[in-house]
Amino acid sequence: MHFVDAKGIITSNSGMHGMNIYRGCTHGCIYCDSRSKCYQFTHDFEDIEVKQNAPELLEKALKSKRKKCMIGTGAMSDPYMHCEEKLGLTRKCLEILSRYEFGLAIQTKSDRILRDIDLLDEINQKSKCVVQMTLTTYDDDLCKILEPNVCNTKRRIEVLEEMQKRGIPTVVWMTPILPFINDTAQNITSILNECVRVGVKGVIDFGMGLTLREGDREYYYEALDKSFPGLKEKYISRYGNAYELPSPNAKDLYSVFNKICNDNKIMSTAEECFRYMNDFPDKYRQMSIFDI
Repeated sequence: MHFVDAKGIITSNSGMHGMNIYRGCTHGCIYCDSRSKCYQFTHDFEDIEVKQNAPELLEKALKSKRKKCMIGTGAMSDPYMHCEEKLGLTRKCLEILSRYEFGLAIQTKSDRILRDIDLLDEINQKSKCVVQMTLTTYDDDLCKILEPNVCNTKRRIEVLEEMQKRGIPTVVWMTPILPFINDTAQNITSILNECVRVGVKGVIDFGMGLTLREGDREYYYEALDKSFPGLKEKYISRYGNAYELPSPNAKDLYSVFNKICNDNKIMSTAEECFRYMNDFPDKYRQMSIFDI
């Protein structure tokens, strides 16, 4: 872990506003795209870069915004890694979002988010808060292999249930689905049935497969050699160096996915889910006299 003073904290892309308080991750997920060389890390991925001035930068940025909006976090680096327990930077940023009554769309795999459920509730009461949780495999033994340093799927579902009790809307990232590993109808059905039970608003999937590029491909294949001997060769034979690796079962899995989501009125496209998470409630959009 090392500390830096960042120049800025909020980035904007296609009308969406996001921030990353940390850079790198300690969850150890074997498929993590953020390891890719295209992101130009100049330090080891597990050597977390801490933007120690993130709260100050966030407050400055929110003060200067003419209109309130949703702020996303967690897309590139989980805001509830192990270091957050000691540093508390995510909580400080949530306090600022609440104070200025901006919305929040926060993504994690960790039950550490429950520490801040009071603030999430507060933000949701003042404007809007959407909690996103990644669920890739219902089998907790397999989860320990795929995502070794973070709480298991059953615990994450409990987190979603706690959000439901507070009326905090949730979205699930059911991705990646790894060919020959968790790409079964039983896995997809089990995850989605739990999503139905805990009232998830939407489920995001990108292609019923995974993506690999330079940097994360090597890490993933090393993990396959360790936990699934012989599977790397099967991947190379089928996919070569392709970026997109769809499951051979993708068509059948989509049939299951679409039926459960449609039957239960769950948003099932990434476009729908992103639109929902980026939509700031109209009643909070009004400009102050200082914005005129």
